[in-house]
Amino acid sequence: MRVIGIDPGLRNLGWGVIEADGVRLRHVANGICHSDAADTLAERLLDLYQQLTDVVARFAPQTAAVEQTFVNKDAVATLKLGSARAIALLVPAQAGLDVGEYAPNAVKKTVVGVGKAAKEQVEHMVRMQLPGVVIAGPDAADALAIAICHAFHAQSARAIALARA
Repeated sequence: MRVIGIDPGLRNLGWGVIEADGVRLRHVANGICHSDAADTLAERLLDLYQQLTDVVARFAPQTAAVEQTFVNKDAVATLKLGSARAIALLVPAQAGLDVGEYAPNAVKKTVVGVGKAAKEQVEHMVRMQLPGVVIAGPDAADALAIAICHAFHAQSARAIALARA
Protein backbone atom coordinates (compact mmCIF):
# COMPACT_ATOMS: atom_id res chain seq x y z
CA MET A 1 0.00 0.00 0.00
CA ARG A 2 1.41 3.39 -1.00
CA VAL A 3 0.53 6.17 1.46
CA ILE A 4 0.99 9.93 1.22
CA GLY A 5 1.09 11.88 4.46
CA ILE A 6 0.46 15.61 4.33
CA ASP A 7 1.37 18.20 6.98
CA PRO A 8 -0.70 21.27 6.07
CA GLY A 9 0.87 24.70 6.15
CA LEU A 10 0.39 27.89 4.18
CA ARG A 11 4.08 28.71 3.84
CA ASN A 12 5.43 25.13 3.98
CA LEU A 13 3.18 22.16 3.23
CA GLY A 14 5.09 18.96 3.99
CA TRP A 15 4.47 15.69 2.17
CA GLY A 16 5.89 12.20 2.48
CA VAL A 17 5.22 9.01 0.55
CA ILE A 18 5.88 5.54 1.96
CA GLU A 19 5.06 1.98 0.99
CA ALA A 20 3.70 -0.37 3.63
CA ASP A 21 3.84 -4.12 3.16
CA GLY A 22 2.57 -5.64 6.39
CA VAL A 23 4.83 -4.28 9.11
CA ARG A 24 7.58 -3.39 6.63
CA LEU A 25 7.80 0.28 5.68
CA ARG A 26 9.81 1.77 2.83
CA HIS A 27 10.48 5.41 2.06
CA VAL A 28 9.48 6.50 -1.45
CA ALA A 29 9.88 10.30 -1.41
CA ASN A 30 9.33 13.41 0.68
CA GLY A 31 9.43 17.15 0.24
CA ILE A 32 7.89 20.51 0.96
CA CYS A 33 5.55 22.59 -1.18
CA HIS A 34 6.32 26.28 -0.65
CA SER A 35 4.23 29.41 -1.19
CA ASP A 36 5.46 32.99 -1.30
CA ALA A 37 4.29 35.17 1.60
CA ALA A 38 4.35 38.18 -0.74
CA ASP A 39 1.55 36.67 -2.87
CA THR A 40 -2.16 37.00 -2.15
CA LEU A 41 -3.86 34.20 -0.22
CA ALA A 42 -5.57 33.03 -3.40
CA GLU A 43 -2.26 32.88 -5.29
CA ARG A 44 -0.61 31.00 -2.43
CA LEU A 45 -3.41 28.43 -2.27
CA LEU A 46 -3.31 27.95 -6.05
CA ASP A 47 0.46 27.45 -5.90
CA LEU A 48 0.14 24.82 -3.12
CA TYR A 49 -2.70 23.12 -5.00
CA GLN A 50 -0.64 22.85 -8.19
CA GLN A 51 2.47 21.59 -6.40
CA LEU A 52 0.59 18.98 -4.36
CA THR A 53 -1.39 17.85 -7.41
CA ASP A 54 1.93 17.24 -9.17
CA VAL A 55 3.24 15.22 -6.20
CA VAL A 56 0.12 13.02 -6.12
CA ALA A 57 0.29 12.47 -9.89
CA ARG A 58 4.01 11.67 -9.78
CA PHE A 59 3.99 9.20 -6.88
CA ALA A 60 0.50 7.66 -7.32
CA PRO A 61 -0.40 6.95 -3.68
CA GLN A 62 -3.29 4.59 -2.95
CA THR A 63 -4.41 6.37 0.21
CA ALA A 64 -3.71 9.63 2.01
CA ALA A 65 -3.57 11.05 5.52
CA VAL A 66 -3.67 14.66 6.69
CA GLU A 67 -2.87 16.10 10.09
CA GLN A 68 -5.79 17.81 11.81
CA THR A 69 -5.41 21.49 12.58
CA PHE A 70 -5.14 22.75 16.11
CA VAL A 71 -6.72 26.08 16.99
CA ASN A 72 -4.36 28.69 18.36
CA LYS A 73 -4.94 32.14 19.85
CA ASP A 74 -4.55 33.95 16.51
CA ALA A 75 -7.86 33.47 14.69
CA VAL A 76 -6.54 34.86 11.38
CA ALA A 77 -3.59 32.46 11.37
CA THR A 78 -5.91 29.57 12.22
CA LEU A 79 -8.20 30.46 9.29
CA LYS A 80 -5.24 30.66 6.90
CA LEU A 81 -3.96 27.29 8.11
CA GLY A 82 -7.47 25.93 7.60
CA SER A 83 -7.33 27.10 3.98
CA ALA A 84 -4.06 25.25 3.44
CA ARG A 85 -5.58 22.20 5.13
CA ALA A 86 -8.47 22.35 2.67
CA ILE A 87 -5.94 22.05 -0.17
CA ALA A 88 -4.33 19.08 1.63
CA LEU A 89 -7.74 17.36 1.79
CA LEU A 90 -8.96 18.39 -1.67
CA VAL A 91 -6.02 17.21 -3.77
CA PRO A 92 -6.02 13.55 -2.67
CA ALA A 93 -9.83 13.43 -2.66
CA GLN A 94 -9.84 14.79 -6.20
CA ALA A 95 -7.44 11.97 -7.14
CA GLY A 96 -10.00 9.47 -5.80
CA LEU A 97 -8.10 8.59 -2.62
CA ASP A 98 -9.58 7.87 0.78
CA VAL A 99 -8.23 10.47 3.19
CA GLY A 100 -7.59 9.74 6.87
CA GLU A 101 -7.26 12.53 9.40
CA TYR A 102 -5.18 12.33 12.58
CA ALA A 103 -4.67 14.65 15.52
CA PRO A 104 -1.03 15.64 16.11
CA ASN A 105 -0.92 13.75 19.45
CA ALA A 106 -2.28 10.57 17.77
CA VAL A 107 0.52 10.75 15.18
CA LYS A 108 3.14 11.25 17.90
CA LYS A 109 1.73 8.43 20.02
CA THR A 110 1.77 6.04 17.04
CA VAL A 111 5.27 6.93 15.85
CA VAL A 112 7.06 7.73 19.11
CA GLY A 113 4.85 6.10 21.74
CA VAL A 114 4.20 9.38 23.54
CA GLY A 115 1.47 11.88 22.57
CA LYS A 116 3.46 14.89 23.75
CA ALA A 117 6.72 14.01 21.95
CA ALA A 118 8.98 16.80 20.70
CA LYS A 119 9.52 17.36 16.96
CA GLU A 120 13.06 16.04 17.31
CA GLN A 121 11.80 12.77 18.78
CA VAL A 122 9.31 12.37 15.91
CA GLU A 123 12.00 12.95 13.31
CA HIS A 124 14.33 10.51 15.08
CA MET A 125 11.69 7.77 15.08
CA VAL A 126 10.86 8.44 11.41
CA ARG A 127 14.56 7.91 10.64
CA MET A 128 14.53 4.68 12.67
CA GLN A 129 11.47 3.32 10.86
CA LEU A 130 12.67 4.42 7.40
CA PRO A 131 16.41 3.62 7.42
CA GLY A 132 18.52 5.73 5.08
CA VAL A 133 15.83 8.36 4.56
CA VAL A 134 17.01 11.88 3.72
CA ILE A 135 14.36 14.23 5.10
CA ALA A 136 13.70 17.51 3.27
CA GLY A 137 12.89 19.38 6.48
CA PRO A 138 10.76 19.36 9.64
CA ASP A 139 7.49 19.63 7.69
CA ALA A 140 8.45 16.64 5.53
CA ALA A 141 9.40 14.68 8.68
CA ASP A 142 5.96 15.39 10.12
CA ALA A 143 4.33 14.31 6.85
CA LEU A 144 6.26 11.02 6.87
CA ALA A 145 5.13 10.49 10.48
CA ILE A 146 1.52 11.06 9.39
CA ALA A 147 1.95 8.49 6.59
CA ILE A 148 3.44 5.98 9.06
CA CYS A 149 0.54 6.57 11.47
CA HIS A 150 -1.98 5.99 8.68
CA ALA A 151 -0.22 2.83 7.51
CA PHE A 152 -0.32 1.35 11.03
CA HIS A 153 -3.96 2.30 11.56
CA ALA A 154 -4.96 0.88 8.16
CA GLN A 155 -3.09 -2.35 8.93
CA SER A 156 -4.87 -2.65 12.29
CA ALA A 157 -8.26 -2.03 10.69
CA ARG A 158 -7.55 -4.73 8.11
CA ALA A 159 -6.55 -7.23 10.81
CA ILE A 160 -9.74 -6.50 12.76
CA ALA A 161 -11.86 -6.92 9.62
CA LEU A 162 -10.18 -10.25 8.86
CA ALA A 163 -10.70 -11.46 12.44
CA ARG A 164 -14.38 -10.60 12.24
CA ALA A 165 -14.83 -12.39 8.89
